Amino acid sequence: MIKSMTGFGRSETESGEQRFTVEMKSVNHRYLDISIRVPRKLNFLETAAKSYLKQKIQRGKVDVFIGYEDLSQRSASIKYNREAAREYLHYLRQMAEEFGLEQDVRTSVLSRYPEVFTMEEQSADEDTLWEGMKAALDQAAKQFVGSRIREGEQLEKDICEKLEGMRKLVLQIEERAPQILTEYRRKIEEKAAELLENAQIEESRLAAEMVLFADKICTDEEIVRLKSHIQSMQDTLGQMEEGVGRKLDFIAQEMNREANTILSKSNDLETSNLGIQLKTEIEKVREQIQNVE
Repeated sequence: MIKSMTGFGRSETESGEQRFTVEMKSVNHRYLDISIRVPRKLNFLETAAKSYLKQKIQRGKVDVFIGYEDLSQRSASIKYNREAAREYLHYLRQMAEEFGLEQDVRTSVLSRYPEVFTMEEQSADEDTLWEGMKAALDQAAKQFVGSRIREGEQLEKDICEKLEGMRKLVLQIEERAPQILTEYRRKIEEKAAELLENAQIEESRLAAEMVLFADKICTDEEIVRLKSHIQSMQDTLGQMEEGVGRKLDFIAQEMNREANTILSKSNDLETSNLGIQLKTEIEKVREQIQNVE
């Protein structure tokens, strides 16, 4: 089973006096890169959230958006600064005596002076906040991983179909090799007959020429390795291991190397066309593998 590197997950949880919303989305990336945005008051939980998600994701550029809402009625309280009010009143009375003014200080007026009344935010318990965030992260991560698995199933199906097409091309190249030798022998015999006026070319010289030509165009090793790589990729796709994307990418690179060698050895149009088709299919597989976690 393979997973795609693109995915999406969302959750909204409410527990007691707190509500969390989490959204996760990801795109392809060579390594794991998690970016988390949290409200300022929850910045101290960012590292814990990132470490928690790393246990569930192996690769990809993942953006996480976390929202928080305090549902309690005790999120903020009014604080009365008695000393500040006493000091304001003291100086107001002093001003009234010094300048002969009427002492008309009212409570409503005094309460508007700076620092007499202040709003004090109640700090929530850190463990409670983390438990609430973790529950929301867990739900979003399950949905996120589930979407990656579903897309991974489609990727696996498509890659397997392409691998079967590649296997057929390799078999056609393998079947074509003896025909190339037969056609080359016929061409030499026809050319010799034309140049030597129907004289027979020595069989030993013809055999030596055929050996040299066969050695030059021989792709037996490349074909054997390609078959092995195709089987290895199919086996890897069926593994339950996490993070197989890098292994698949390495196998695809090796396939491409063997296909290039076959093309470089080919002096036969049909084989060249088959080799080009093979390289095209390998590139398609490599593109799909870039999406695998």
